[in-house]
Amino acid sequence: MAGKFQDLNVLIENGRVESLNQATTADNIIDLQHALITPGLIDVHVHLREPGFTNKETIKTGSSAAAHGGFTTIGAMANLNPVPDNAQQFSQQIKLNQSGAVKIKQYAPVTKQRQGQACVNFGELKNAGAFAFSDDGSGIDNARVMFETMQQLAHLHMPLCDHAQDMNLTNAGVINAGPTAQKLGVPGVNNVSETAQIARNLVLAQATGVHYHVCHVSTKESIELIRIAKANGINVTCEVTPHHLLLDDTDIVEDNAQFKMNPPLRSQEDRLACVAGLMDGTIDLIATDHAPHTDREKQLGLLESPNGIVGSETAFALLYTKFVKTGIWPLENLIEWMSGAAKRIFKLTNVGQLKIGDPADVAVFDLEHAATIDAGQFLSKGHNSPFIGQQVYGMTVLTLVNGQVVYRRK
Repeated sequence: MAGKFQDLNVLIENGRVESLNQATTADNIIDLQHALITPGLIDVHVHLREPGFTNKETIKTGSSAAAHGGFTTIGAMANLNPVPDNAQQFSQQIKLNQSGAVKIKQYAPVTKQRQGQACVNFGELKNAGAFAFSDDGSGIDNARVMFETMQQLAHLHMPLCDHAQDMNLTNAGVINAGPTAQKLGVPGVNNVSETAQIARNLVLAQATGVHYHVCHVSTKESIELIRIAKANGINVTCEVTPHHLLLDDTDIVEDNAQFKMNPPLRSQEDRLACVAGLMDGTIDLIATDHAPHTDREKQLGLLESPNGIVGSETAFALLYTKFVKTGIWPLENLIEWMSGAAKRIFKLTNVGQLKIGDPADVAVFDLEHAATIDAGQFLSKGHNSPFIGQQVYGMTVLTLVNGQVVYRRK
């Protein structure tokens, strides 16, 4: 599953890994003092907000935040304004993304204006450079539209990345349905709003053969459905976020919108099912769902604030501290879930995996010294995180993309 750890020097020349050995000479030497050197991390689920919502984030700030977290490749969602739902707008988006600090793979939407009613021209958008298709932020309730989408994407050999949520079953909820929602007097989102959609879509995926990828899976029932589907040969993969591995709704003790996201933090049982699903291979990879909002928006409370938290800059350190440093996960597995799995599943090209001849996409982490998560150090415009103030190990020291420094700790 994962690579081996060893002491080595990495020689980079012309943007590629030239050698991995015990001793070498170079014009420019960076002494990392035995810090952890890994392939650049890959996050297939971020929201960069540009164009349309640059008060929340921009391509520059969002990609810089990714670099700060050790990510060298990210997948940017299409919930933008304008929505890049035709070849002209999509090509413009690709040009905008070229200003980013890291490699940006752009999602195209599934439906026009992401309204869930009429399919986009999938072939046109594939040719324009789409790496996958998603209406993330919105579930697709219309079964006919979903079936047609899967048929076409299967023909084009393109993945469908699904925000699995039946909007008719959400009850206008703002956190998970359960004791916490009752205590705080706010409407709750039932698990079935996610699992019912996944159950339907797995049947359609089986009928079409499409690569069906479930975004930010969050419930024990969803994970069990995916486990059964995989056992029956359905071409399904899925991701889980750091916050659904680290938090559950018992962590919400007051009306605090820093804990509001979609899907919501579920029960302790659901969180443990996410951890178990990752460890047994049902869940394939970790993706942050980095979703920045303004400070003012996140001060409006659970009922009025938008969904989402930032995650690019804290994901590796939080997961390393909680799961690797405590002996629950091998470090090799965490790196695979945050890098190699995405490259393999989405067949990403021009993405380095720290092999000779590969692009020099490299991340370096400090595993020895504790740091405090400080919003003042974020490069994202968004500070909306429930993890502010936590002590962690594994913060990023250095990030290289094609051999060029895109982040270096001061």
